[in-house]
Amino acid sequence: MEWSSEGLIIGVRRHGESAVILEAMVPGRGRCLGLVRGGRSPRHAAFLQAGNSAQLTWRARLEDHLGTFTAEATRLRAAEILADRQKLYLVQLLADHLRLLPERDPHDELLRGVISLIDDDWHPLDLAAELARFEMYLLEELGFGLDLETCAVTGVHENLTHISPRTGRAVCAEAAAPYTDRLFALPGFLSGASEPSSEDIKPAFALTGYFLDRHVWSARQIEQPSTREWLIAHLASAGQ
Repeated sequence: MEWSSEGLIIGVRRHGESAVILEAMVPGRGRCLGLVRGGRSPRHAAFLQAGNSAQLTWRARLEDHLGTFTAEATRLRAAEILADRQKLYLVQLLADHLRLLPERDPHDELLRGVISLIDDDWHPLDLAAELARFEMYLLEELGFGLDLETCAVTGVHENLTHISPRTGRAVCAEAAAPYTDRLFALPGFLSGASEPSSEDIKPAFALTGYFLDRHVWSARQIEQPSTREWLIAHLASAGQ
């Protein structure tokens, strides 16, 4: 079994004395792992870092084996990432999010979103909004998407202002009015109803964080990524 493609490196961990297990997101193939022999050598260690892209060739005797990678750098971002705390935390958070996906299950839209979040020049408010949208789409790709199309109570499509924590369905302002203390606010930019504002950022991440914790982190008995809280607070203050 063999294939070759460019992939985004999202993780590297030691294996034995000189090898590493490389984890990458690959177009059309999803999250893939493979052994890199000599991966701890100076030549490999210089570019086998999260956030870099590499041309990968994977080989294995059988398709369900771990297999081995050979890798050649194609886009080096690590030096820029390490010099910028915001970008460093962003890359670490995105890598943690991508690890929630099952192995070898293609998620090309998520991959394109990650590369855009890393490479494009963002204003803090726009970056925060795009990251919150990414978390919404991640929930959808994991099978826990929220229903923002119609009000769960009245069936209307307009003026959707809240989300039920129980069902993950939108609720319009009129139906939500008696229960706002029990519902999550739905920032308009998440449903496409308005542009993001600095006041939207924390409510947006409170919403996505609740459902990620309910359906993924707590369900799998893992902690929320440690970089997420700092990054949200930083982007909220910088975007004001």
